[in-house]
Amino acid sequence: MFSKPPSSLIPDSPGSYQFLDADGRIIYVGKAKSLRSRLSTYFASRLSFRTRQMMNAAASVEWIQVANEVEALILEFSLIQRHKPRYNVRFTDDKSYPFMCVSTFDEWPRVFVTRGRHRKGNRYFGPYVHVRAIRETLDLLLQTFPIRTCTDNKFRRYARLGKPCLLYHIEKCSAPCVDAIDADAYADLTRSLLRFLEGNTAPIVDQLESQMKAAAGELNFELAARLRDRLESVRQAVETQQMVGSRREDFDVIGMVDDKLETAVQVFFVRNGRVLGRRGFVVDKAEQLETSKLMGRILERIYFESNPLGPPKQVLVPALPIDPELYEQWLSSQRGSKVAIRVPQRGAKKVLMRTVTDNASESFARHRLKRMTNHNSRARALNELQKYLQLQSAPLRIECYDASHLSGQDYVGSMVVVEDGLPCKSQYRRFKIRTVNQNDDFAAIEEVLTRRLTSYIKQRELPVGERDKRFSYPPQLLLVDGGKGQLSVAVKTVRSLGLEHDIAVAALAKRFEEVFVPQQAQAVRIPRQSEALYMLQRIRDESHRFAVEYHRQLRVKRMKRSLLDGISGLGPARRARLIKEMGSMKAVRNVELADLKALSWLPDKVAENVYEVVSRRP
Repeated sequence: MFSKPPSSLIPDSPGSYQFLDADGRIIYVGKAKSLRSRLSTYFASRLSFRTRQMMNAAASVEWIQVANEVEALILEFSLIQRHKPRYNVRFTDDKSYPFMCVSTFDEWPRVFVTRGRHRKGNRYFGPYVHVRAIRETLDLLLQTFPIRTCTDNKFRRYARLGKPCLLYHIEKCSAPCVDAIDADAYADLTRSLLRFLEGNTAPIVDQLESQMKAAAGELNFELAARLRDRLESVRQAVETQQMVGSRREDFDVIGMVDDKLETAVQVFFVRNGRVLGRRGFVVDKAEQLETSKLMGRILERIYFESNPLGPPKQVLVPALPIDPELYEQWLSSQRGSKVAIRVPQRGAKKVLMRTVTDNASESFARHRLKRMTNHNSRARALNELQKYLQLQSAPLRIECYDASHLSGQDYVGSMVVVEDGLPCKSQYRRFKIRTVNQNDDFAAIEEVLTRRLTSYIKQRELPVGERDKRFSYPPQLLLVDGGKGQLSVAVKTVRSLGLEHDIAVAALAKRFEEVFVPQQAQAVRIPRQSEALYMLQRIRDESHRFAVEYHRQLRVKRMKRSLLDGISGLGPARRARLIKEMGSMKAVRNVELADLKALSWLPDKVAENVYEVVSRRP
């Protein structure tokens, strides 16, 4: 770590700071209300693992002063976007969502569906989830707002021909290319469409209803029928926008689901009480982030970039950012009026927040599944594991072990198997711990590994046709959930069985996702974006899930089991009658042997068996 610059040289003012490596590349960008105070924290004796990694890679620090915190926020985001530092969080859209665009800068504005980068000056609405849905909505709207959808080349071609295209004849375009509509009327159509897409639908519906009634009153039934069809199209388009609030409410709802490495984010854009679109992306947590700081990064991503609808009056979040007043001030300056950031506590908005969070959870599952089921990703992960863990070959079979208990009760172990990068659930195994009666994960892991590997040794001594397929194959990588302690137990067990030359061992700690291997004091540095670390994390999480699931099954079964279960001679009928005549289970627990023998229908031997059990009660 390089030396701290003299405090007298660091300004006590807002600004952005940048850490650079030995080659002069920016590896981290941050912001601060006071540069002097903030930078001093990086040279403290105790740093988090990721911060320490960044400081070890840094060779110098620079800073830029600005007038206030909002300017520092804007500068920080600008520098991150330009330099993409390796130790700042990174964002990945989980898919390219379509938008509906109105090209307001054109002489004759057009409406169309688009993806990708947004052109300044256009109006964008969305993002929508499905292209089909947005095209159906556009088709309905064109019946009421017949503005052009053609490209500029097509527009000029029909202008030269002097005749309109088919869309004019089916009343889905007003044909400005042949001057079938004047500029003022076309501008009115465009403004009406924009108001509708902004969620201000009531005036459009009321206007069409009044025009339809007026035409019918004048006995112009052909015009009234066309207006009726347009009104129906508008109403169908309105129905595609889910109503979640009052007509005057403008707000965005942000939901997120995360793990140690990534966070999936979903945003619902609500204008005039209707969901006009939604957006999703994934955050790679390359820097050490608390939830409040992560929330700030998410807000920056959503509202710094080209946001089609702009900041709303209210932003609903699952947790407040680390400095909510700063973000409110920044968003208010963008909107031109007050913007509030709130955590919903009750009511419809709390329910909507759960819906958005559920969408984030589904998005996260799709994101993980896409990587796990991609053959190239799996092959890359296995090759990277061979490289980083210095294995003799790519680990085509990986087994991961974990233990679960509650205060030493219902102790269980789990074994999950991954072959060729895919879970092999038919070979998952679970173990009821037999020799550990207290909280001792090391002993539990040792028992599980000993039982599993002893079975393998026995199986390999049998003829091939007589082997039990459950334990007949050794893992090429044996992974345990934990740190150096769990690794030591696994290495000891493998060596005691003489398998140290056949099976590679590693441990994955939940804290900072550190990977430990034998005979190496420091954790193996597997890049955060690598497929190898992603695969190890998924295997570890699956092993933990499988162990916890079995532990819960045993715990529930134990809690449901009656004190009278398993007593010789006391079947279900006698058990029910005994409880009924005693009055309650509490009375049965306190019963005397003489009272039990006094029951004429209960044999003396069974009475003695019952008393022997209940008398041993704690």
